[in-house]
Amino acid sequence: MGATDQDGSGSGINAETWAAAQSSPEFASLRRKLRNFIFPVSALFLAWYLVYVLLADYAHGFMSIKLVGNINIGLVLGLLQFVSTFAITTWYVIYANKNLDPIAEQIKDTVEGGDK
Repeated sequence: MGATDQDGSGSGINAETWAAAQSSPEFASLRRKLRNFIFPVSALFLAWYLVYVLLADYAHGFMSIKLVGNINIGLVLGLLQFVSTFAITTWYVIYANKNLDPIAEQIKDTVEGGDK
């Protein structure tokens, strides 16, 4: 194990370089942008899920209203849980590609280039 590989990660980048990268303004910006997306979207999704569960438990009459044939509101809302999960995933990928990946790539280039 070399002197630059103190943490055993095999990356060859020393702890000081990692600490400098973590304390950089770019890293703070990356964390802020990630948190500004993750926390509100997670809260919104959990609220939507909680509403669905509460409706399923306490609003049997509403959830059993038939829309077409044997398809009722409860089934549609349940399927919309899956749709919203895929929509949030797609939204996150687009957001990350546009807002997070360029900053992460810049940090990576700085860390890898600064240690050579």
